[in-house]
Amino acid sequence: MAREFQRGHKAKISDLTSGTDLYVGVQIAGPGLTFDISCFGLDANEQLSDDRYFIFFNQPKSPEESIQLLGAQAGDTESFRVTLDRIPANIHKLSFTATLDGAGQMSQVGPGYIRIVAGGEEVVKYAFTGSEFTTERAVMLGDFYLKDVWRFAAVGQGFDGGLDALLKNFGGEVAEEAPAAPPQVAAPSFAPPAQASAPPAFGAPAAPQAPQPAPAFGAPAAPAPAPQQQPMHAAPTIAAPMAPAPQAPTPQAPAPYGQQPPQQPQFGQVPGQGAPPAAPPYGQQPPPAAPPYGQQPPPAAPQFGQQPPGPFGQQPPGMQPGMPQGVPQGVPAGGAGLQAALQPYKEAATGQRWTSQNQQLMRVDLTMGGTPVLARQGSMVMYQGKVDFGYKGAGFAGRMVGNATGQEMQLMRCSGRGQVFLAEEGSHLHPIELQGDGICVSAESVLAFDESLQYEVRRIEGHGIPGGALFTMQFQGTGTVVVKTHGVPVVLPVTPTTFADCNAVVAWSSASQVIISSQVRLRRNAYPGHSGETVNLQFRGAPGNFIVVQPYEV
Repeated sequence: MAREFQRGHKAKISDLTSGTDLYVGVQIAGPGLTFDISCFGLDANEQLSDDRYFIFFNQPKSPEESIQLLGAQAGDTESFRVTLDRIPANIHKLSFTATLDGAGQMSQVGPGYIRIVAGGEEVVKYAFTGSEFTTERAVMLGDFYLKDVWRFAAVGQGFDGGLDALLKNFGGEVAEEAPAAPPQVAAPSFAPPAQASAPPAFGAPAAPQAPQPAPAFGAPAAPAPAPQQQPMHAAPTIAAPMAPAPQAPTPQAPAPYGQQPPQQPQFGQVPGQGAPPAAPPYGQQPPPAAPPYGQQPPPAAPQFGQQPPGPFGQQPPGMQPGMPQGVPQGVPAGGAGLQAALQPYKEAATGQRWTSQNQQLMRVDLTMGGTPVLARQGSMVMYQGKVDFGYKGAGFAGRMVGNATGQEMQLMRCSGRGQVFLAEEGSHLHPIELQGDGICVSAESVLAFDESLQYEVRRIEGHGIPGGALFTMQFQGTGTVVVKTHGVPVVLPVTPTTFADCNAVVAWSSASQVIISSQVRLRRNAYPGHSGETVNLQFRGAPGNFIVVQPYEV
């Protein structure tokens, strides 16, 4: 009986079948869509170091014929023959992929699958639908990978680029407009192989054929060159908060509290004259006939401690009558004072629904969008207008999930017409806008989000983790989620060698594949001087995927 796999499931091949000569079938289709189905033979670094192990329509088999492209048969869009015991030692993974040839997106495909057949009997099947994808133009369906023994993993990971971008991701080179290979006299057909007397493990052995010269490696012909790879899902950027613009001083205002005055002459100061060392009031140079302004002011001076001995605001020679001879005691008009001191901290109104007031304070305008907001209970610091706050219950099932996973969120529902200001313990806040894509965030790092977003708990299994698993919240749809971090985070692209401490990672793109990796053996914890880092997360994915890491461990 065939085993039904879900995305992320893995198993040893020996647990599925005792055979090593296997049939791999792929079924994928969509209205008006054309697909290229390929197999990448990768080395230990998950790179296509040998172009001869890129098996596609223009190169249907590997040199020793351990991987062969058979064509459409038995209801499958494409099929392969894989002989595991003949695969060279330098090949550690076989990645089966499907890419769109022409316009379209993976969200348009109908129900499909990748399956393994041994001895004519289906042993495992991973089914998928287009609802699992959005704007991707390629998908990594399943992997055969060598880890002590050969294993199979159901991947189901989307990829925004086409075949060329997928090829570059695995380290291959895309041929330019130059001819990729000399024309072949007789190209092998993609018909099912002839049945022999002794049925092989995969149920359809290939008749002996004379080896055909392998065509030169190159990307398959396409109607137009693939565009430059764009970030996957228009990956949201962790935006830095907006800093308030500094208030420009008024030229006529005196320098507050004895600071260095402007260089231009003020209040009748003769151009070119410098201020005396004692910094007389307002920086003006008295004429010789005027009372000296550089004297020590009396102790009870009310004007910033710099009252001149002569009449206040005395008009120096050369100044026209009627010109301002000083300012009244108190706050200078249009200059420094209470309003000027508070100016940098005024409310920032940008006309958007979500606005960062500073690094630690977020404002949401409920009058825009007409959608309520779900926020962590206790995160409201102030609100304006008519706003209703209600408890958002998770229900009995939701509370059970939260208690079991550690991802329970006590939420309040904010609705009405007004502005709500949110913060929590001085954490840095980052609004992330989703436009039909998804992101995974730890519930501990979520401050608030639009009620229009869909969210659910996702499980990451792994040995060595307390409780046997890690849990995260996946958000999808259209709206904004506000993520909080300890300090300024860093956004890193996902590569085959991207690792992060499970206590420091904040979020990652939902299309990324997460694998538990233990870099330090547990028995070493008994010895002093060990690193203490026992459980790490390895992230894998196509270009455009990302992770967000904070400079802090929870």
